Amino acid sequence: MARPTDTRDRILATARELFLEKGVRDTSLQHIADRLGITKPALYYHFSSRGDLLRTIVTPLFEEQEAFLAEWSEAAPEELLGAYFDLIWHRRDVLVMIISDLAVLHELDLITRMLASRERLTTLLMGADPSLTARVHATVAVGGLSDTVVQFAREPYEQVRQAAVAAAVMALRG
Repeated sequence: MARPTDTRDRILATARELFLEKGVRDTSLQHIADRLGITKPALYYHFSSRGDLLRTIVTPLFEEQEAFLAEWSEAAPEELLGAYFDLIWHRRDVLVMIISDLAVLHELDLITRMLASRERLTTLLMGADPSLTARVHATVAVGGLSDTVVQFAREPYEQVRQAAVAAAVMALRG
């Protein structure tokens, strides 16, 4: 007999798959239950709503980013960009889900949290009072890393990392 945590993990894995295949908006709890071969009430036993399930998948990315920013606050910009790439590469499935349907951030009320995280990362890269040009460079560097992870999610990690971090460093330096 499957333990509740096994079922919960299977639900999360299946939801990720379907959200990536069909998109968040076009994936219902019934689709997830059908793919798993369980009833919709069994799914509700583990998650109170589709939003609850989605939040369980997406929120760890934001929590990891916040912990990352605290841990890497003293790093040199090049190291920070490399480590940031590693972090988002590890969660690239979530980034692809979010980028595919930006309304997910609104639905989960995570837009402010995402923007605050981006602002904190930019500050770590450029200092407390950077010029507009420096802020633009940092935004291009960080955004470029995120876009690269999404665009090349299925390509070899080392090749993508090397090219993306080098490009981000060049963007940062202008």
